[in-house]
Amino acid sequence: MTLSIAQMKTDDDILRNIAKPVQNISSEDIQNLIDRLMFTCEKAKGMGIAAPQIFQSKQIFIMSSHPNERYPDAPVMVPVAVINPKIIWQSHDFEKDWEGCLSVPDIRGLVLRSRTINVTYTNRYDEKIEAEYHGFLARLFQHEYDHLKGILFIDKVLSEADIITEKEYQNVMMKRII
Repeated sequence: MTLSIAQMKTDDDILRNIAKPVQNISSEDIQNLIDRLMFTCEKAKGMGIAAPQIFQSKQIFIMSSHPNERYPDAPVMVPVAVINPKIIWQSHDFEKDWEGCLSVPDIRGLVLRSRTINVTYTNRYDEKIEAEYHGFLARLFQHEYDHLKGILFIDKVLSEADIITEKEYQNVMMKRII
């Protein structure tokens, strides 16, 4: 059931295009896509995954924050399907922090993002949701939202000096703990 994950360069056709809005959220196809996204996100140990990353041009992504070896300080949240999202407000208070991506394996980059965002989206039950996210969850939402716009985190890195390998990142994280 795990789906292959689109990779930067190899699969730029799907990763670099704007995803299409979802019309019929309750359809069996969309509900199955949501289930496959959740399963793939969990198996890949991701914090989130967007439909274009599994070769589906749909405005859907999963947010599934939880501490793991890649993000030891991540907050715990119940996985949620975010459909046809919009960022309606973002703070001018920015934070630069490390990001990685299942479609850009073994690379980390420092990315500047708004600390707080207000968003709207529809969940898998066709309910309209309004939410405010701060810190890591705001970063996660913005990262996945970018996937729906054909943007990868690596596009937002301001300097090549802000790009490191996953191994280098793990060494940075170990130094924080010690």
